Amino acid sequence: MSLPEFAWPWMFLALPLPWLLRHVLRPLKPAQALNLPQPGLVLVQSSLTRAPFAATLLLALAWLCLVAAAARPQHLGPPEPQRRSGRALMMAVDLSGSMSLDDMQLAGRQVTRFAAVEAIAGDFIDRRAGDELGLILFGSQAYLVTPLTYDLDAVRAQLHGAVVGLPGRETAIGDALAVAVKRLADMPEEARVVVLLTDGVNNAGSIAPREAARAAKAAGVRVYTIGIGANAMRVPDFFGSRVVNPSADLDVGMLTDIANQTGGRFFRATDTDELAKAYRAIDALEPVPQQGAALRPRFELFRWPLVIALALFALAVLPRYVGARASA
Repeated sequence: MSLPEFAWPWMFLALPLPWLLRHVLRPLKPAQALNLPQPGLVLVQSSLTRAPFAATLLLALAWLCLVAAAARPQHLGPPEPQRRSGRALMMAVDLSGSMSLDDMQLAGRQVTRFAAVEAIAGDFIDRRAGDELGLILFGSQAYLVTPLTYDLDAVRAQLHGAVVGLPGRETAIGDALAVAVKRLADMPEEARVVVLLTDGVNNAGSIAPREAARAAKAAGVRVYTIGIGANAMRVPDFFGSRVVNPSADLDVGMLTDIANQTGGRFFRATDTDELAKAYRAIDALEPVPQQGAALRPRFELFRWPLVIALALFALAVLPRYVGARASA
């Protein structure tokens, strides 16, 4: 078993402190203290002025243990390598106005497209342990709301707090992809992945989606695109109701081209089951093994010298206290 190490070894500099205080702050002689040199005046010195040898030894040991406890003794366990998947995954989620359309079914009830994404993507995030994950929300503009992080709770909280239409009512797919590619540029090439989810066509922003896809391909970023929205929806009209295609504006060709060009895959999710299947397929990506820095677990041992110090102090002081009470 290895010897303990001290996190704050400089605390041992305090060891001579009692000796220094004793010699610097010498007690005054009785006559000096009262400045009344009268013959026959007898003062009883404090019992602490001259302590018995045993009590002094106990106090010295107690002080040694107290300083040792303050130095934080620790036992270091064997090195444990931290394994991570090596993937750096950016999620780009559409928040344009059409994401509020309630053409999706979740647990037997009608919900909006974003509510379905929020539920399914939340489960996807929960399974991303070991991946660095980031979140981009886009509408008329694209915003990086969570940089790449291992803190999945932060990503989940940002997604749950998102509001449809807040970044604008239109859809800037190219800008969102460009932001994701830029954020992944410093990661290992084989680890760069983007999951882009939208329900429309690019009609805003300054970068065309196919131009952003070329940049993604050049940067070695694989883009997985998901087109969400039902193919049929009954809406009321003058004659009662009629069936419409709420996903008529979805640019399937563009999303497929982006995925194929970057080595990814396009998924069409017309309901929550297909959306979940899409996320499960992405979840099955082969991880890139990566050895993280080895960590040694630390076990704090300061409690033991602290308890010993208190016990020694009690052994040194209590007998004299009891004797003083008895003589009184």
